[in-house]
Amino acid sequence: MTDETAPPSSPRYRAVVLAMLLLVYTFNFLDRQILGILAVPIKADLGLSDTQLGALGGIAFALLYSTLAIPLALLADRTSRTWVITVSLAVWSGFTALCGLASSFLQLFLFRIGVGVGEAGGVAPSYAVISDYFPPHQRARALSIYSLGIPLGSAGGVLLGGYIAQTVEWRTAFIVVGLLGLVIAPIFRLVVREPARPVQSGAPVPVGAVFGILAAKRGFWFLALGAACSSMCGYGVAFWLPSLLMRSFGLDLLGAGQFLGGLLLLGGVAGVLLGGVLGDRLGGRDRAYYAWVPAVSYVIGMPLFVIGVLSDSVGLAFALFLVPQALVYVWLGPVLTAVQHLVPAHMRASASATFLLINNLVGLGLGSWAVGSLSDALTPAYGQEALRYAIVAALGFYLVAGLFMALAGKALRRDWVAA
Repeated sequence: MTDETAPPSSPRYRAVVLAMLLLVYTFNFLDRQILGILAVPIKADLGLSDTQLGALGGIAFALLYSTLAIPLALLADRTSRTWVITVSLAVWSGFTALCGLASSFLQLFLFRIGVGVGEAGGVAPSYAVISDYFPPHQRARALSIYSLGIPLGSAGGVLLGGYIAQTVEWRTAFIVVGLLGLVIAPIFRLVVREPARPVQSGAPVPVGAVFGILAAKRGFWFLALGAACSSMCGYGVAFWLPSLLMRSFGLDLLGAGQFLGGLLLLGGVAGVLLGGVLGDRLGGRDRAYYAWVPAVSYVIGMPLFVIGVLSDSVGLAFALFLVPQALVYVWLGPVLTAVQHLVPAHMRASASATFLLINNLVGLGLGSWAVGSLSDALTPAYGQEALRYAIVAALGFYLVAGLFMALAGKALRRDWVAA
């Protein structure tokens, strides 16, 4: 435990804390996703293949991001979560800026690993801070507001990155967003204080105990595998959609950024907020709905995505993408809330990191790489349209995600740990 004075718990201060965490998470995804909009100029400048680009967007980032999240979450549970978040923000922002100096695939790969190392300590401790500050009946909405960092950061990455790359160059985009994150880090530490936590008697809980609790719960495995399959689609589509818009729909870099940025801001924000509202309302009646709401969303959204990818009109594609873009973000609030309630309160950061390990190794690590590799494999048959069919194939994982979430529902009734 930390010896810092516990912060005020007024609604106003909780709102300030949530706003600061949202700002940090926005930079998390801005730095993470900016590579997607810059893929075309980077590919031309460094002479890369789609497989190499996919590796930069997935494996390079996810390799240490996923594995280091657990020891950093344990450190956060035992010391200060806010300090871990602050240092993590500074590290990933610094490596993002260094990406602008890369002159080869290897250098860019190593710098992206550095971004992943930094971001490993940002998310799981933030989930735990929110759960410590907000009462159970408000957590799904609070976690959904925090999760707005995903569409806001992703939209910011494609809009800002696309504008800077088209008007200046792609290297400048990395440097600008990296330096902005370095400015935010000390401000976050000054504003956000460590939340009060229950005092635990005896020695700190060993990591094996957290894993043992989670491993025995079917609900955890169904949630983690469902989220991982969803993330394979989500990260794969988010990374490659700008390239698809330029290759198959004829947009330039700025136009692709505006298309995807608008899609994320309208559909993504609506979906995240809807998930939080539905999670708190329906989950309060029956805990199974924390998983069933995402399951239904995946099944409805997947066919609309496929039709949009196969269309020939930019306007029609945007309209078709808008609803499923919202639906595939619905899972965040309900599922993240459920994960927080699978373990006692003092294990929440570690439990979140374990969940993220599975989600990110599979989803983030393989999503963009798998789509890029399939695109290269289909190129001899389909030429420039190969990427379109690779994305369609990847979208099938949303149906698999829906199946896992459907199975998770009943298990949550049994596995839930009351606050």
